[in-house]
Amino acid sequence: MARIAVIGAGMGAMATAARLAVAGHRVTVYERGTTYGGAVGRYERDGFTFDTGPGLLHLPAVYRDLFVKTGKRPLETCVDMVQVNPAVRHVLPHHGIDVTLPGASHGGVATALESAFGAGAGERWNAVLGRARDAWDATRRPLLEEPLPPGARQSLGGDPYPALRRSGLLRRRPPTLAEMADRELGGALAEVLTGLVGEYGIDPATAPASAAVLPYMEQTFGSWYVRGGMRALATAVYERCLERKVAFAFGAEVREVLVRDGRAAGLLLADGSEAAADAVVCGIDPRQLPAGSLPWPPEAVPARGDGVPGRLTLLLALRGARPATAVHRTVVHAPGARVTVLRPDDPATRPDEEHEAVTVSAVTGPGTSEPAELLNLAEKAVQGLRERLLWHEVRTPADIEAATGAVGGAVPPPALAGAGGRMLQPANTTAVPGLYLAGGWAHPGGGLPHAGMTGALVAGLIVEGAEFRGSR
Repeated sequence: MARIAVIGAGMGAMATAARLAVAGHRVTVYERGTTYGGAVGRYERDGFTFDTGPGLLHLPAVYRDLFVKTGKRPLETCVDMVQVNPAVRHVLPHHGIDVTLPGASHGGVATALESAFGAGAGERWNAVLGRARDAWDATRRPLLEEPLPPGARQSLGGDPYPALRRSGLLRRRPPTLAEMADRELGGALAEVLTGLVGEYGIDPATAPASAAVLPYMEQTFGSWYVRGGMRALATAVYERCLERKVAFAFGAEVREVLVRDGRAAGLLLADGSEAAADAVVCGIDPRQLPAGSLPWPPEAVPARGDGVPGRLTLLLALRGARPATAVHRTVVHAPGARVTVLRPDDPATRPDEEHEAVTVSAVTGPGTSEPAELLNLAEKAVQGLRERLLWHEVRTPADIEAATGAVGGAVPPPALAGAGGRMLQPANTTAVPGLYLAGGWAHPGGGLPHAGMTGALVAGLIVEGAEFRGSR
């Protein structure tokens, strides 16, 4: 039985802790804040309840696997999880387009797109997602299910998306996602694809075409909501950790990873005390720790101010019942901007049936840096929004940093193949024996499913050693 110290109580860190505890290790989680969940937070006021982080889950199989591997009760007995259908509504006011896409129906999506964007739109969309499926099949294991091997930035640096060869651009370099979408979809339909990818904090103008795997993943595996809010998922993972005898130390800020005799030996806490350990798992943005306190190559740590975007979020308390025709998720596209509007049909989010809780969020950037801009775009999705508004709360990237410690409120994107390996996160192992990386700032990157996968990868590396190659 080894002593494992885990830094942070985010989703990836807790997923790692639960799996290690099941393997027989004595695990303690050290969290600087007062609660668990990291970015998966909750805000409550006047009977309204809001998620302050992710509002939907894609690839729920990641958490189903976690619960199967760590206890007798499956995920569905711990949370009430439902698939969102319709899947998403797209509003493009500058094109006069408003289209709602069904969930779990490729044919239904194609039909809706044909009606909104004209003949051939559904066929073009399905063709792009078919090529995205090829990229997914080629990279799913190395990007999600296996530890990042040495030389991965070279082996995964090429773009696996089989872009159509229609111009000389491909002879010079692979196209970006925006270029591919413009050529293969065109016009307003291209904005739908790039907007979906932009929700992940990825710039379509610089991202590889392989980023199309993200819309493919959503359409294929669906979007899922946990009743009571996504915070309920964080609570379920936390409670599973407690069931497996994981210890939590809240208000325990870590100052340094201790290295003795050439390997990780524990943590130095802010109060001056030391926590001895046989292995250490860093589950937080490594920039939260003092410069030089992390003994691994500096290129593995993102630089401060490196441009990783944050999110601006509005929490809206509305008078009046949620219309029966309301769609759970709407993406409003505008030139240079996009916002996501979430309207869950969940009594737990509102004081009564005569009120509605709505969350509006956007990746920070031009056109979406001010709350007023978000509210203006949200009006395109919620009829009579300003007349119904009782009050609203604004959560800026600075607020996220204060709550979670994430530098600049940054939200790490999921790892992608292509772009010369620039969109890969650091490997889960480090140059220091016994020191591992988990969570969104490690392979395979940010987002609930990707962060959750670090639990399986890090636990496998600690339990089975360097020969671990992922579950099959």
